[in-house]
Amino acid sequence: YKEIQETINELTEIITKADKMVSVLKKENKEIKEKYSDPRKSKIFIKNLEDFNEEDLIPNEKTLVTTTKTGYIKRVSKSTYKAQRRGGKGIVGMATKEEDEIDTIMSVNTHDDLLFFTNKGKVFKIKVWELTESTRQAKGQAVINLININQEEKIQAILPISQKKDHKYIILATKKGIIKKTHINQFKNIRQNGLIAIKLDPDDQLCWAQTTNGNNQVFMVTHNGKCIRFDETDARPMGRHTRGVRGILLKDSDHLVSMDTIPLEAIKSKNRKKVYRDILVVTENGMGKRSSIYLYPKQKRGGVGVKVANLSTRTGKIAKAQVISQDHESVILISKKAVTIKLPLRNIPQLGRNTKGVILMRFKTKNDQVSTMTILLKPTEMKKKLNK
Repeated sequence: YKEIQETINELTEIITKADKMVSVLKKENKEIKEKYSDPRKSKIFIKNLEDFNEEDLIPNEKTLVTTTKTGYIKRVSKSTYKAQRRGGKGIVGMATKEEDEIDTIMSVNTHDDLLFFTNKGKVFKIKVWELTESTRQAKGQAVINLININQEEKIQAILPISQKKDHKYIILATKKGIIKKTHINQFKNIRQNGLIAIKLDPDDQLCWAQTTNGNNQVFMVTHNGKCIRFDETDARPMGRHTRGVRGILLKDSDHLVSMDTIPLEAIKSKNRKKVYRDILVVTENGMGKRSSIYLYPKQKRGGVGVKVANLSTRTGKIAKAQVISQDHESVILISKKAVTIKLPLRNIPQLGRNTKGVILMRFKTKNDQVSTMTILLKPTEMKKKLNK
């Protein structure tokens, strides 16, 4: 009984007297340290809290971003899509609502900024890593929940902006063939409710956006099979609130379907086997071809252009066209019914300007057509860009 009472008194003293409690804790911690301690395995780095942000914890990885015409967006791993043979039927690339269509698919990095350009000529910005990574079959997130977009607006172009790249200008193109070049600094501080990127005519809408260094050439393709190639310097830099100038002269029934840029170093390269640029053209009915850019003569901005392909009822009108280089490896095509196919570019033949092309994609339903495409870099080129 005496020993128990002494223990009770000692514990009571520890509980009631703070200095006694601290003394006991120090003693016990010292005993534990002497018995179990070993050298620290982690390192402590001193860093100001204001220099730390959430992006520091996000790995910079290559990923795919997909949007639909009804306003859904998702991020998926690039490994989700596997290459198939030319003429295959593909796989379902995204769960969509009834009457929905895939609109855009882009290969980007998780640390990139995404500039969203709407049909009304406004621009919004988010980080790629802010998008939740999804499965191939997932529907994705509603864009309206990510950016402050109006119900009557829809995303027409998504432009990744990397801090590691030396972007100087953004070139915008409208459905009516208007083009405008604006310095990229005017898109740095974008409010949550967006900024005006271009002033539009009442019957026009924004449809394309590209970054450039100021010395490139512009390549535009129309729905009825016309194209034009001209120097970027033909269009002087303008502010965000301006309309722009004519890029290509269109007939009443025609409209722009694609706009791309060609680097000046590719135009002037003498070694065309190692440094080249081709135009990849894909029609609505799944036919396509590659053609050297040298087959398309350079003209002055604002002309009627030349024929880009020999179109017929079998081929349908032009769906998409894009400049490709020796750094690119494959193309992903997506139909209006969300069927996806990935093809190696080497399997697409290089043909002349006045040709129809070959079958790239077959459709499971008669009313299906090519909706959009994206070009993917070779794995070695992706690693180079990530390490820059």
